[in-house]
Amino acid sequence: MFFVLSKLLQYAVSPLLWILGLLVFGLISKKAPLNRNCLRAAVLLLLFFTNPFLSNEVWLAWEPAPVLMREVKTYDAGIVLTGVTEENKAPYDRVHYGEGPERILDAIQLYKTGRLKKIIISGGSGSLSAVTRTEASNLRQTALYAGVPAQDILLEERSRNTRENALYTQELLKGQPQLQKLLLITSAFHMRRAQGCFDQAGLQTDPFPTDFRTHNRSFAVDDLLIPDPEALQKWSNLIHEWVGYVTYKVLSYS
Repeated sequence: MFFVLSKLLQYAVSPLLWILGLLVFGLISKKAPLNRNCLRAAVLLLLFFTNPFLSNEVWLAWEPAPVLMREVKTYDAGIVLTGVTEENKAPYDRVHYGEGPERILDAIQLYKTGRLKKIIISGGSGSLSAVTRTEASNLRQTALYAGVPAQDILLEERSRNTRENALYTQELLKGQPQLQKLLLITSAFHMRRAQGCFDQAGLQTDPFPTDFRTHNRSFAVDDLLIPDPEALQKWSNLIHEWVGYVTYKVLSYS
């Protein structure tokens, strides 16, 4: 039930839905003061959520600082969280990535430079419908193509969300007692919630945030004044993560 509700909630927290709701209400309302206020609010929200400077500043405040590759010590395993591939996209002879392929690409680089002995890929499917392949198997395919030996890749393919990533990875590691020192690899915006879940599951990890969605602070005119629809999408992603973070805290999942 929690899994289904979380999927529905991601639409309810979309700023675009709020803006459209105000526009529709403002257009159909028969009360002049109310419809004008709704339309004004919709325009103001649209300008706010499409401002690239404001979006980037909020993301900069939320994302943790990057960790330099050369400062990463040797770990028994790196745990890579999924949520970055299209599972039901043909043709099926390749992996189709959305945002966030750096999760597995950075893990491969860390493995190739001797900083990871094993790569654990955690993730079944976040889809409500049946899928052809799990996300973990998709990322495994990328690692194999990059030359990582099959024996150094461990898969957890049951999880559907971050909490289950932690719980099922913890179960997997019970059969791998030699893997003690762990590096958690996920998108920077997702790291706070992810590490909280792994802490709650009793797995101590060091963070390696990746897939940064920000750029260096810019006061250029186009960033300050020109609306950008990408900023609206970034706000949607971040608000969704905030809601997930708070929900997990309330439910003691992290």
